[in-house]
Amino acid sequence: MDVTSKQAIETGSFAPWTWTLWPPNSIRIVDWNIDRGLQLSGVIEFLAAAKADLVLLQEVDMNTKRTHRLNVGREIAQKLQMNYIFGREFQELTQGSRSSPAFHGQATLSPWPLSNARVLRFQRQSNFWRPRWYLPDTEPFQERIGGRMALVVDINVGGRWLVSYNMHLESRGDANLRQAQLRECLQDSKQYKRSTPIVLAGDMNLNVARYDAVSELKREDFTSPFTGQQIRTTPAKSLLDRGSTIDWIFTRGPIRPIQPQVHTSVEASDHFPLSLTLSFI
Repeated sequence: MDVTSKQAIETGSFAPWTWTLWPPNSIRIVDWNIDRGLQLSGVIEFLAAAKADLVLLQEVDMNTKRTHRLNVGREIAQKLQMNYIFGREFQELTQGSRSSPAFHGQATLSPWPLSNARVLRFQRQSNFWRPRWYLPDTEPFQERIGGRMALVVDINVGGRWLVSYNMHLESRGDANLRQAQLRECLQDSKQYKRSTPIVLAGDMNLNVARYDAVSELKREDFTSPFTGQQIRTTPAKSLLDRGSTIDWIFTRGPIRPIQPQVHTSVEASDHFPLSLTLSFI
C-alpha cells in the first residue's frame, strides 16, 4: 500500500460485542505520542489502567527493526481488546526493505465501533525527511517517504457520534509551518455541523497557547482545559531542556471537557500521556 495514498489505512476489530441500552453520559480520552512503541509493555500497562473509551496515539511503528518488526497498533488493540485504525504517516526507508516495508504513523483505538477513517495529508510539508541520493541508507539519516497528517475517524459511542482528528504536526521547520498544518485541520473540520462533537488532539510540536493558533482555534469554537494548565508534556532532558508543552486536546460541539490531566509519572515514552473526560451535553 502506498503511504502517500489517501487509502493508507489499516483496520482491526478486537473489541467484544456488547449491547448498550443507553449511551454513556461521558467518555474518557487519552492522547499520547508513544515514541514508536519502544517501551511497549509500559505503554500497554498505562493504557490498560486508563480504561479509555478513545485512545489517540502518535509515533506508532509497523514492521520496523527498532520495534522488533511488530505491528505496534495492532498489538495494543489486541491486548486491550479494542478496535483500531492505523494511518500511515511515513514509510521508514532505513527500517525495512523493498520486500518488507516499514511504516510509522497514528493509531486511533476504541472499544466502540470506528468508521469512515481517512488520512488528511497536509499540503504544507517540510522536505527535511525526503530521500537524497548522496545520503547512505542508514538509520541516523531517517529517510522517509510520506508526510505529516491527521487521521480522521468517526466513533459511534452507543448511538452518539463523535469525530476525532488524531494529529502529528511537523517537528522540523518552524512554528509557521506547524500552524499552517493545524489550519488545514480547522478548515477540514468546517464540513461538520456545529452540533457534531469533535476531538482534535495530538502531538502538535507547538505550544499552541503562545501562538496565533490558539486564537484561530477559539474562532472555530475549539477549546481546551489544558491551555490554562501549561504543564510540560515532555520530560526534562537536561538542566537547559526542562521539557516542552507540545501535546494538546481540543474539543468542539455539545461536549464538556473535564478532569484534564498530564500523567507526568509515566515513563514509557519521551512524551507524557494526556487524558480528560468528555461529558455529553
